[in-house]
Amino acid sequence: MALDEPRENDEVYDVDGYQYLVDKGFLEKAKPIKVDYQAYGFKLDCGINFGAGGCSGCGSDGGCG
Repeated sequence: MALDEPRENDEVYDVDGYQYLVDKGFLEKAKPIKVDYQAYGFKLDCGINFGAGGCSGCGSDGGCG
């Protein structure tokens, strides 16, 4: 998740004063995507299975948040 400007290949969602951009190709792989705001920032859940070992980028247990 990062700040960005809309591009031609983005799906744009306006929710509660926030604008979310998702690359259309990525959206097809990751849907459904759920974004929740928590006390320490945003929590992201999606339809991609990162496996039991989590993702190598952060060492999580399958969720990125």
